[in-house]
Amino acid sequence: MKLIRYGTSGQEKPGVEVDGIRYDTSQFVDDYDQDFFTSNGIEKLIETFDHSKATKIENSVRLGEPVKSPGKIICIGLNYRKHAAESGMDIPKEPIVFFKATSAIIGPNDNIIIPKNSKKTDWEVELAVVIGKRANYVSKEQALDYVAGYMLHNDLSEREFQLEKGGQWVKGKSCDTFAPLGPYFVTKDEISDPNNLRLWLSVNGKKLQDGNTSDFIFNVQEVVSYLSQFMSLMPGDIISTGTPEGVGLGFNPPVYLKDGDVVELGIDGLGTAKQNAKAWSNEN
Repeated sequence: MKLIRYGTSGQEKPGVEVDGIRYDTSQFVDDYDQDFFTSNGIEKLIETFDHSKATKIENSVRLGEPVKSPGKIICIGLNYRKHAAESGMDIPKEPIVFFKATSAIIGPNDNIIIPKNSKKTDWEVELAVVIGKRANYVSKEQALDYVAGYMLHNDLSEREFQLEKGGQWVKGKSCDTFAPLGPYFVTKDEISDPNNLRLWLSVNGKKLQDGNTSDFIFNVQEVVSYLSQFMSLMPGDIISTGTPEGVGLGFNPPVYLKDGDVVELGIDGLGTAKQNAKAWSNEN
């Protein structure tokens, strides 16, 4: 099942997309939040949803982030072999973990705002994993039992903030609009193998990233298991699993986003997104 949230920013309603047609699900569920996942909301929605009784949504209506108010976004750095190589860094012996502020979340086709004083805003197409039930000390063999589904994520990064200002990476990862999610939350039954998905990203029509999750250093099961050793993974939490080669930082010389650039990205089975980059101003 493909879950969506649609409408004006901050006033989104829940919906689904079935065979390319979007339907409102407000009469079947309140929203796609932690309570939804905790109460086996996916299973209940599958059982109760009847498209003949649901209102259709025009495809022109704005899509918001597919999951409402996740408790945390946990990111894995340097998790593709080729990306580690282009970054000039060693293959990590354990997952590199950092957080991304949830205030960075926007819809899949909303504008990216290049931050004030930014010179090095970069792109990163990533597979995002959504946790379905509380996970503590989970084994790799059990890990996918705790996954509800998957989303497309552009893990935008300001490289100067991230790498040249000391401290942790979170400063360069958490700027407003730096976490476009969606278009869909796709339930895990639709994705046969999250560790073998093509993902790509282009800027102004030029494809710059074209990879596959088969290049993971730590696969989805390993990442979920690993994180659960250190913290509770809660229903609705998002894990962003890293990016393949082709980020702006990896070019010689590096290439970064500028006002007017158009970013398009996608993952097999998880849809595509398109974001326009806009320079920061007092008006946005």
